[in-house]
Amino acid sequence: MAKKIRQIAFYGKGGIGKSTIASNLAAVYAERGLNTMLIGCDPKSDCTRNLRGDADIPTVLDVLREKGVAKLGLTELVDGKQIEVDEIVYKGYKGVLCVEAGGPEPAVGCAGRGVIVAIDLLKKMGIYDGFDLDVVIYDVLGDIVCGGFGIPLRRGLADDVFIVTSADYLSIYAANNICKGINRHARRDGSPLGGIVYNVRGAIDDLTLVEEFAQSVGSKVIGAIPSDTTIMECEIYAKTVIEQSPDSEIADMFRHLATSIYENKETVSPTPLSKEELAELAQRIRQKTREEHLIG
Repeated sequence: MAKKIRQIAFYGKGGIGKSTIASNLAAVYAERGLNTMLIGCDPKSDCTRNLRGDADIPTVLDVLREKGVAKLGLTELVDGKQIEVDEIVYKGYKGVLCVEAGGPEPAVGCAGRGVIVAIDLLKKMGIYDGFDLDVVIYDVLGDIVCGGFGIPLRRGLADDVFIVTSADYLSIYAANNICKGINRHARRDGSPLGGIVYNVRGAIDDLTLVEEFAQSVGSKVIGAIPSDTTIMECEIYAKTVIEQSPDSEIADMFRHLATSIYENKETVSPTPLSKEELAELAQRIRQKTREEHLIG
């Protein structure tokens, strides 16, 4: 019987810190001896950078373009042995397997296509089974409404999805849209919502607002990462906190979050906020922001 792989997807608006969280959690799991793979599903192709000391890796779409996938197709490339595992899978910190799906050439094609193609290719090449994986993490852009980015949701690839958000309105707006996508697919064998990760960004730090949002959609805040200069200092060197500052307080916070997510058993099909509910929350966020500026 094949081993059950723990598959986790992180969604959230661009710039909210998904890659910081995903790469640090991948480092934690590898630190614990778990065979871990991180699949970057953002066209910027920088999700795995902090696991590889700022070294770029070829994206799946770039490699396939070089191989002429448009002419041959994935099956022919794999069956004909025209693509090798080490052309698309690279090792990072403590052996974390790093994959970047990539995106289309500028102004051509769908940005989400890389996600579809990368996952299909990895499966056809037997990478999920061949590397005896324990954990697979998907780092997915969540503020573009595109079918490709919804693939981990639609196919139920992840055991559960975790939405990363701060307390600012645009992040929560994106989180609510992601809840709509999860709700749409979770009832048809798609991936359910495992919880909300609060990552402090922007003008205000207010956990209660995010907790209220989580409760309103039927979920919970599973963990919080504060704004910490240690994270920024480590990223200057293109390293995770786990590698660069393993004994720091923030490293232990990432370890605690990694445990909470890995062991999570509670999932839901969320109920997104209505336009009216979202507008009311937005008004309170604006009020909080004004108060913060007045106090400052």
